[in-house]
Amino acid sequence: MKLELPLVLASASPRRRELLAALKLDFNVIVPGIDETPHPSEKPRAFAERLAGEKANAVEADGIIIAADTIVVLGEMILGKPTDERHAAEMLRSLSGAVHEVITGVCVKSPDRIVIFSVVTQVTFRVVEEAEIAAYVASRDLLDKAGAYAIQGGAAHMVRRIEGSYTNVVGLPLCELHEALISF
Repeated sequence: MKLELPLVLASASPRRRELLAALKLDFNVIVPGIDETPHPSEKPRAFAERLAGEKANAVEADGIIIAADTIVVLGEMILGKPTDERHAAEMLRSLSGAVHEVITGVCVKSPDRIVIFSVVTQVTFRVVEEAEIAAYVASRDLLDKAGAYAIQGGAAHMVRRIEGSYTNVVGLPLCELHEALISF
């Protein structure tokens, strides 16, 4: 795919950089700074889409801007990034033996067009033993991750099943993003 405008990834995430690079596109990275606090009574999908749009709007660039925000949702509760190791362990306990959703809101913006969408993947954790949670928390591979885990890293053995996009769980749904970019 050849884009007519330069491509900019509005993200601090190294995982998103790796995923976008898999599409074999040249791009620059600009890190946006926004408040990532949910609004009162904001639904999870609307929250992820709003943040993606705000990230894209926070970046000044000529070209096509890609921004995304990934959240983990258990029931209606959004599990953001843990505040510390204790909080991370609480999150992992709540996910143990449960099905949750990973929602990534994506915004693709050019000077004359904006597309915002989200992708939902169902993730099932097996029952995770307390010792495994403690070992994973001690690895510190989770403090910057929504829901306190990384499927592509040390938490892969906790995931029994996913329904939907694997790359969405990592942080950027490549199939859907590629389709959106084609339309640009």
